[in-house]
Amino acid sequence: MALEDACAEGGGGDELVCELYSTVNGIITGVDVFFLLFAGAAVFLMQSGFAMLCAGSVRQKNVKNIMLKNLLDACGGALGFWSVGYALAYGDKNTEDSQTRFIGNTGFFLTSGFTTGDSYIAWFFQFAFAATAATIVAGTVAERCKMAAYLCYSVFLTAFVYPVVVHSIWASDGFLSAFTAEENLFRGQGVIDFAGSGVVHMTGGATALIAAIVLGPRKGRFYDEDGNPLEKPTEFAAHSVALQILGTFVLWFGWYGFNPGSALAIANSTSAHVAGLCAVTTTIAAASGCVTAMFTDTIIDMMATGEASYDLTMAMNGALGGLVGITAGTSVVTPWAAFVIGVIAGWVYYGFSKFLIMMKIDDAVDAVPVHFANGMWGVIAVGIFSEPDRQALAYSDNITRTGLIYSGDGNLLLIQLCSVAWICAWVGCMMTPFFMVLKMAGMFRVDPLEEEVGLDISHHRGAAYDLAGPKQEDVEELMEVRASKHGKVEVPMEVAQAANEAEEPAPVKMSMPAPEVDAEETA
Repeated sequence: MALEDACAEGGGGDELVCELYSTVNGIITGVDVFFLLFAGAAVFLMQSGFAMLCAGSVRQKNVKNIMLKNLLDACGGALGFWSVGYALAYGDKNTEDSQTRFIGNTGFFLTSGFTTGDSYIAWFFQFAFAATAATIVAGTVAERCKMAAYLCYSVFLTAFVYPVVVHSIWASDGFLSAFTAEENLFRGQGVIDFAGSGVVHMTGGATALIAAIVLGPRKGRFYDEDGNPLEKPTEFAAHSVALQILGTFVLWFGWYGFNPGSALAIANSTSAHVAGLCAVTTTIAAASGCVTAMFTDTIIDMMATGEASYDLTMAMNGALGGLVGITAGTSVVTPWAAFVIGVIAGWVYYGFSKFLIMMKIDDAVDAVPVHFANGMWGVIAVGIFSEPDRQALAYSDNITRTGLIYSGDGNLLLIQLCSVAWICAWVGCMMTPFFMVLKMAGMFRVDPLEEEVGLDISHHRGAAYDLAGPKQEDVEELMEVRASKHGKVEVPMEVAQAANEAEEPAPVKMSMPAPEVDAEETA
């Protein structure tokens, strides 16, 4: 600080020393900006992971629709967070006092205070998080939600609902923040949610849960054509397992921007230590969540059927559940605690997924168990497993209350539970009436016939895939040309079969009048 003061204008510091100081500071700033650029880009890449996972999980007739919604999430999130959201989340309170504020009030459209690279990169990094919160909802309401409704709630979520949660927990004047002035810390501590188990994932997951309840299940999922409950829910098979697993790996990769990137800097020993720990705990929790969910399902199914089977969906979503579960405490827990958090996250995912089915709540991609249930678990887990030394590095010496197993003091756990209650209450109060209004206005759900045909054809000018085979006459002409050059050539059976299937018209059911029967002949 003394060197900084000496090199300030009029400070009287040595010119050579001050020039060197300025150069080093510039390098540090550049390295930190590049670190956030990489981390933000990795988080933004998660949009493609969500798109691949959702596209693989839905039926073939709805692929275009879900892909477009994921693209528009990024666009709507960028515009909403640029115009209003960032100002509400991080805008300066514009007063000299140290009181907490419900929302920010400056920086709309990035018009004030944005003149340097570090201020711009801060917006970019936080935008990627906002887009993630919005895209969680896409998979849950897939195959039956209108495009107009999707655009409305995507912008509303990123421009207002999500920023209020961000401000309360992450801003320097948030009423639950661990970064606010010491005299204003909530219960003397503030909430610890390092990378957003609650702020991002619970907010998006709670929105998805409310949307699924208001929107209702897909046709044929829990009820028959007459509205009678089915004895066993219908399972709609995923149309591409390859896309599902690709999306899962892309999301896992993106989490290395999500969690380590939340250190917000890298060019100092403390931030480097925090980022390194985050990478380790993120990996361990994902791995343990994956194997726990899959083998729990395998064991329970084997007890019921006597046969062992291994469900890929359980493995993928178990890994994602572990990633969500570790996100809040990734910088404040030990590797062994990350393993325990991941194991429990796998069980949380499995149990909540079955609970939704029991309650006849249709989540097309199981986003609610992954993000809402495990987001809740991740926030609570900090109150149990936060370790004193790691917490002091990631936060400050003022944040002294640690996890229950270290301190025996339940104060941090109580603080974490309060944040869970706050997020549920805020999102519920905002999004429930919002979705109800959309439903009453007829803007929420597509027409039943359009849903049956598929949203690709009914809303996007055709199917996602061209599955037409070659024409029969073209195949025959090709064979004749080859035969004229090389003698008789047999048409491969697969080619002939594909051509025949492409040429055969679809069967049409027609009601034929019953033949007239001569009464005398009958006699």
